[in-house]
Amino acid sequence: MTFLNGFVLIDAPASALNNARDAMDAQYDNEVGVKMIQVSRTERYPYVSAQAFRYWLRDTLAQNPEWLAHTAPVFREAKVAYTDANPMQYWDDDLFGYMRAEGKKTSAAEGRKGDASREGATDIKQSVTRTSPFRVGTLVSLAPVNIVKDFGTMSRSGPNMQDGDPVPHSHQFYRAVFKGQLSLDLGRAGLFTYTSKAGNQNLDEVRRRLAEDGGLEHLPAQKAYRLPRAERAERVAALVAGLAELRGGAKQALHYTDVSPAAVLLVVTKGGNNPLQYVVGSDDRGQLRVNVEALKETVRAWKDQFCSPLYVGWTAGFHDAERARLRAALEELHADGMDFVLDHPRTVLRRLADDLRGDAGAAWLD
Repeated sequence: MTFLNGFVLIDAPASALNNARDAMDAQYDNEVGVKMIQVSRTERYPYVSAQAFRYWLRDTLAQNPEWLAHTAPVFREAKVAYTDANPMQYWDDDLFGYMRAEGKKTSAAEGRKGDASREGATDIKQSVTRTSPFRVGTLVSLAPVNIVKDFGTMSRSGPNMQDGDPVPHSHQFYRAVFKGQLSLDLGRAGLFTYTSKAGNQNLDEVRRRLAEDGGLEHLPAQKAYRLPRAERAERVAALVAGLAELRGGAKQALHYTDVSPAAVLLVVTKGGNNPLQYVVGSDDRGQLRVNVEALKETVRAWKDQFCSPLYVGWTAGFHDAERARLRAALEELHADGMDFVLDHPRTVLRRLADDLRGDAGAAWLD
């Protein structure tokens, strides 16, 4: 089993990317707050939830016509919502996971009667669940920041101007660099199990029959079916390429922020541990800092587990001095036999996507 592990950095110069239901230290009844981790009275770390990040990525991937053509429909029954839970057909069911319970009162086929939107839904004979091969950490500010409160009013001028006093409102925002860990289990992409262990009952009787009819490789020892390598590679490559185009975030009308990665560090490893997590942090002044000694020590300690070069994307103009320090450290490691790719994040992620489709990916996905 191999994993694509690493992290992304998102630059938020004046932003409110993920809002909280209740504003901390609110001064107005209608104040909109940002999500934050309060460590002490003075130290506050804004964050973006993993759910929000995954939503951004799903929404970005939906702009890709090929991905959209393989996106699972979502069905709603009372207070329950679920996808079709067919990972053979739908790429997001495969890579993002799912949970769908067996109907208690009526069969899925009976439940579809009279509902044209569910005519193509896959029937279900047993509850199915799939833990997500793609995992993300919460995006957290590298350093504590000041939370700014911006005061505004709802007011209009012109021939249709409102009467009376303007309506006041307030919202919070910040200046931060977010860091979030990523991990993609390459061995589980396109591999669907039918064991009774929670999260691993990917297929019921109906879906096993679909796998058989679709000609998937049967792995009886693993109690699993597997898609052809080329199909698996295309799915993970599309997800990786989608990271390069990432868009989303709250308050974009007031604080437009480009959430595509300002920097990304990734490597394919033999296990699910993320050895790169301490390479970038902050200094005593709260400024972004590349820990070159941590990078060198990490490579020495984990090199036997690395299956790929280090894929390093770093935007020119984003902390250029740290980019230069990182390059110097990478060149020193390269002299000792560690390969790397260093370029713009979009270029590097698209290169990685191509490698996943090519000969290197064939070895990683086996």
